[in-house]
Amino acid sequence: MKVVLFCGGLGMRLRDYSDKIPKPMVEVGYRPILWHVMKYYAAYGHTDFILCLGYKADFIKDYFVNYDEYMSNDFVLQKGGGMKLLNTDIHDWNITFCDTGISACIGERLRRVKEYVKGEEVFLANYSDNLTDFPLPKIVEAVSSSDAVAGFVAVKPPHSFHVVDIDGGSQVRELRETKNSDLWVNGGYFVLRQEIFDYLNKDEELVMEPFSRLIKNDKLIAMKYEGFWQNMDTFKDRTVLHEMHTEGHAPWQIWNI
Repeated sequence: MKVVLFCGGLGMRLRDYSDKIPKPMVEVGYRPILWHVMKYYAAYGHTDFILCLGYKADFIKDYFVNYDEYMSNDFVLQKGGGMKLLNTDIHDWNITFCDTGISACIGERLRRVKEYVKGEEVFLANYSDNLTDFPLPKIVEAVSSSDAVAGFVAVKPPHSFHVVDIDGGSQVRELRETKNSDLWVNGGYFVLRQEIFDYLNKDEELVMEPFSRLIKNDKLIAMKYEGFWQNMDTFKDRTVLHEMHTEGHAPWQIWNI
């Protein structure tokens, strides 16, 4: 299945990085988070990628055009300086780079790559800034075996919230940190049928207007997952993921299992 990845956002909450590079190129370990997302899909055999580019697209293009396999694989430096790779990394990936605009929303980015998923009865899509160890075939099978047009993974927010108790006026009576155990949010990892384009109009956000139409027709499903899921919206998020990688506890790296 083809995998559409949305890589064109500004990443404003990661301004320390996004002023210089696009958010998908912020590194976790010594590889961009986009690479980690793609490796996850490749581990399940999905190696045909469509990157919806926008902000600082040249950084993403340059990274893959000039990708060096030896940086993440064992190799032998032979006599005369020749190199023999003992294993490979992205050699079998097909990557389509599509300029979908600087300010386009997610739904519009998807609409602009419609021609590249033509012929795919079912295809995959995702943001380029969240990682998980969710067993992908489960949501693929759930959508494929139903009449749903779209499905996604629902997760619980990894962050806690500051709950404020206010009296009848403006006086704060209590402030506490908590997680809402009943709250489920969109975790990405979309599975979409071609019919999604029948529900998607120009300049619409994917998970708002189109998904609302799907809900009315009972064509949208979600699969709850309480395992590992972490997005990278802030510098703190990036630090958490980087430390997990450095310490050798990176659940999303299913390709190492």
